[in-house]
Amino acid sequence: MKNPSVIVITGASSGLGEGLAEAYAAPGRVLLLTGRNEQRLHAVVAACEARGPQVVPALVDVSDREAMERMLTDFDREHPIDLLIANAGIGYGTGRYLMERPEHTHELSMINIIGVSNTVMPVINRMAARGRGQIALMASVAGFAAITQSPSYAATKAYVKHWGEALYGRLKPFGVEVTTICPGFVKSAMTDANRFSMPFLMDRDRATDIMVRGLAAGRSRVAFPWPVTWAAGLLGTLPSFIATRLNPLRRKPKLPPID
Repeated sequence: MKNPSVIVITGASSGLGEGLAEAYAAPGRVLLLTGRNEQRLHAVVAACEARGPQVVPALVDVSDREAMERMLTDFDREHPIDLLIANAGIGYGTGRYLMERPEHTHELSMINIIGVSNTVMPVINRMAARGRGQIALMASVAGFAAITQSPSYAATKAYVKHWGEALYGRLKPFGVEVTTICPGFVKSAMTDANRFSMPFLMDRDRATDIMVRGLAAGRSRVAFPWPVTWAAGLLGTLPSFIATRLNPLRRKPKLPPID
C-alpha cells in the first residue's frame, strides 16, 4: 500500500522496528507499536508522536498468543489495519561456544516463529474480508542458507521466509499483499553481539529506506544488499557437502561447561 493510514509494528522499541516506526510517523496516521522493554518503547513512542501521528503503545510479548489476538482484534475493530509489520525478533550469536544455551534456542523459536504467527494470524481473515491490506514479515538473508555461525537463528528465519512467500500466493486473490523482508547485516544491538565477519554491514536508516520503498511498491520480497542476497541464495542451492565447505566457522568453537 503506497500510503497506509493505520500501521502496526511489533518489536518497535529498538533496531529495525524503531527505524520503521519513525519512518511511518506522520500526521494523519495511527501507529500501534509493540515492545517488551517499557522504557525503550516509551522513548520511541515520544519520538514518533513529535512527528504528528496518533501512537498507541502496547507492552506485550509476541509469544503470548491470547494477548496478541486480543490486542490486534480489538485494535482492528476500532482502526482497520492497512499495514501490519511482524518485525519482532531476537538473535543469539553462538560466540566462542559450540551452540547457544538451550533456553536461548527455545526463546528464538518462541519469538521468531511463534511470535510471527501470533502477529499475523489474528488479522488475515479480517483483511481478506475487507479485500485490502498488507502484511510484512521480517525474515533475513540468513533464511536463504544454513549459516553455520548461527544455525538456530538461520533456521527460524528460513521458516519466516518460506511462510511469508507462501502466504503471498495464498492471500493475493483476496486483495491482501504480503511482503517478506530479508535484510542482510544491519547495524544494531543484535549485530553488535556477533563475533564473526559481517560483509556489507549497513546502517539502519539506509535499510529502513529500502524496506519502506519496497513495501510501497508491493513487492513480494525485499532482500538486500544484493551481493549478500546473491551469495546466500547460491549457497542455499548447493549440495550440503559443498555448502558446508564454503561456509565454515573461522575457528573450532569451544565446548560449553558440562555438568
